[in-house]
Amino acid sequence: MPAISDVARLAGVSKATASRALSGRGHVAEQTRLRVVQAASEIGYIASPDAASLVTGRTKNVGVVIPFVNSWFFGEMLEGIERALLGAGYDLTLYNLPEGGPARARVFDFFLARKRVDAVIVIAVDLTEGEVRGLERREKPIVCVGGSGDATARLSIDDRAVGLLATEHLLHLGHTRIAHLAGAGAGLQPNSMAGLRAAGFRDAVAAADADRMDPAARVAGGAPRGSATELGPIDAIVIETEMGMPGGFEAGLQLLGHPAHRPTAVFAATDETAFGVIRAAERLGLSVPRDLSVIGVDDHEHAALFDLTTIAQAPAEQGRLAVEVALRMLGDDARADPLPDSGAPLATRLVVRGSTARATA
Repeated sequence: MPAISDVARLAGVSKATASRALSGRGHVAEQTRLRVVQAASEIGYIASPDAASLVTGRTKNVGVVIPFVNSWFFGEMLEGIERALLGAGYDLTLYNLPEGGPARARVFDFFLARKRVDAVIVIAVDLTEGEVRGLERREKPIVCVGGSGDATARLSIDDRAVGLLATEHLLHLGHTRIAHLAGAGAGLQPNSMAGLRAAGFRDAVAAADADRMDPAARVAGGAPRGSATELGPIDAIVIETEMGMPGGFEAGLQLLGHPAHRPTAVFAATDETAFGVIRAAERLGLSVPRDLSVIGVDDHEHAALFDLTTIAQAPAEQGRLAVEVALRMLGDDARADPLPDSGAPLATRLVVRGSTARATA
């Protein structure tokens, strides 16, 4: 295996100069650097990351903690992270995090403690105080994308606003019997993604109820005058289910199987859950959107195939931004709050397709 001394000999420089030229640390004339790079390429020399880490204290490796690997959203996020890390010359070590118990504890207390990583990116995980403190004690910068927990740097969309926008879209179409398929645990974890989207759903319903029961607001909005009780309250329900097509399909069958109590619109916490609801509606002979309007969240790669109205976000771009923040925290000018746009929520937008329509009389 070629050594740095072989590169130095071929390029006609000292080993120290060859090392500086290949590592980019220290001044080397551009002509000399090119000669060293050419020599390394000719003999197939690859710098040892272990040797470099002894000098710099850096491993050029970032640990990524993720709850699932078999979904589109997390796959897109990982692709964005990987591309950004490779572009910066970093490796990635992936940890598929169990929900709880000893296996989860081992990820934080053993693997991240013993594995040599420079920083940790945590995706859609609700971190405990102990998990955050444990990483901070080891002086590893933490960047969270979504999830909850008191981490120094966090990137996230505004999930409550997402729930509000999705529900308002259905309400503006005239739907008054609306269901929200929330993620499992939404009620027990109000600060989680599922909990916040459910809270946004309730916010929109409460505001609509207030408008419907306020004659002055109705007149201001152009509605005819009448008693405050003519319109009645919004019929809304929140059902928790596992997020994904199977969870959406199973919950959809239960939700839509009783004609007397069937909603005319469903807000699903994710697009994949919405896909399951659409399949359940088809199984029961219902037409989307004539009999049922459906809206999701994510803008999944198959959302257009399902003609699904959705709240779009950009997971690959979120992954790229997470790497940008992590590398900034590793730099000499690291700041206490390195979030882009001073921590403003990441962008989302309503994408209207054919799965939502005005409520029929």
